[in-house]
Amino acid sequence: MEVERVQTIASLSNNLGTIPQEFIRSEHEQPGKTTFHGPVPELPVIDLAKPDQYQVTREIVEASSEWGIFQVVNHGIPEEVVKEFQRVGRHFFELPQEEKEKIAKQPGMKEGYGTKLHREPEGKKTWVDFLYHNIWPPHFLNYNIWPQSPPEYRKANDEYCKYLVPLVDRLFEYLSTGLGLEKNVLKEASGGDNMKMLLKINYYPPCPRPDLALGVAAHTDMSTFTLLVPNDVPGLQVLKDDHWVDAKYIPNAIIVHIGDQFEILSNGKYKSVWHRSTVNKDLTRMSWPVFCEPPADLVIGPLPQLVTDENPAKFKTKKFKDYEYCKLNKIPQ
Repeated sequence: MEVERVQTIASLSNNLGTIPQEFIRSEHEQPGKTTFHGPVPELPVIDLAKPDQYQVTREIVEASSEWGIFQVVNHGIPEEVVKEFQRVGRHFFELPQEEKEKIAKQPGMKEGYGTKLHREPEGKKTWVDFLYHNIWPPHFLNYNIWPQSPPEYRKANDEYCKYLVPLVDRLFEYLSTGLGLEKNVLKEASGGDNMKMLLKINYYPPCPRPDLALGVAAHTDMSTFTLLVPNDVPGLQVLKDDHWVDAKYIPNAIIVHIGDQFEILSNGKYKSVWHRSTVNKDLTRMSWPVFCEPPADLVIGPLPQLVTDENPAKFKTKKFKDYEYCKLNKIPQ
C-alpha cells in the first residue's frame, strides 16, 4: 500500500496556502488558540558541570517533580558529535522519496521510516514524518533498517551513543539518589544493561497553517526518560499549570523528559510530562528524541522502598509490554 507522506503533502499545501481537513485540530488543541503568551517560568536549565554535585541532584529532583522536564548543559556530549548526528539524520529526509521508502516501517513493526497511519480519536492526523530505530545496546540493533545514505550515518550514531550512554547512566544516578536510594537502584529497576534506547527522528516540514496543525499531539512518553536534541526551530510545548508554554531553544542543551515508567517507579514523586510539538510556516523543524525503555518482559511498579502505609502504591505493577499495549490502544492502565 502506497502511503502519502507529510513531506509530500506539505509541498502541495504550501503552494495552495491551505492544509487538508484531517490535519486541522479541534479548537481545544489548535496552537493558535491554546498557546499561553503570558509571563511564564522557563524550563529549568541545569548545569551538570557545577562543582556542587549535591546541588545538581537537588535541581534535577525539583525539576522532575515540578515540571517533569528540564534542559541540561555541559552534559559531556561534544557539540561537533551532536551536529554530525543531526546532519546525517537531516540528510536521510532530504533523499529522494524512493530511497526513503526502502526502509519503510512494516505493519506490526516499530522500527523504520513512517508516517502516522492511524487517525486519532477525533479522526485527525499530525504534521510529521519519522524514522525509528534502536541505537543501544549493540546486540539489539538491526542495521537493515538504518539508512544506507549518507555512508557516515552508522558512524555518527555510534559516536553519539558513545557519549549518550554515560550521560544516561549519570542521570539515572542523580534521579536515584534524589529519591534517597542507592545510585544504581533506578537503573536496575529499569532493566540495567538490558534496557534499550530507541531513536526517533521527527521531521516536521513547513506548514502554511501552523496555527491549526500539530506536529505531535499532546502526550506523555511511556519511557523511563527521554533525551532529546532539537534543531534550532522552536516548537516543543509543555503543559505547565494547565497552560501550554513554549520551551526556549538553548544551543547545545539536551532536553530530558521524565516518562511514565519513572513516574511509576518513583510512586508519583517524579512527573511524566505532557508535551506536544507545533510546526513552523517557513522552516523545517526536526527533533531527535532517544527513548530509554525497559525490556518488554520486565515487571515495573512503584519501588517497594517508596511505598508506605502513609504513601501507598499509586500505580499498578505490570510488565512493560503490557503497559505499552494498553497505552498504544488507549486502554486504561
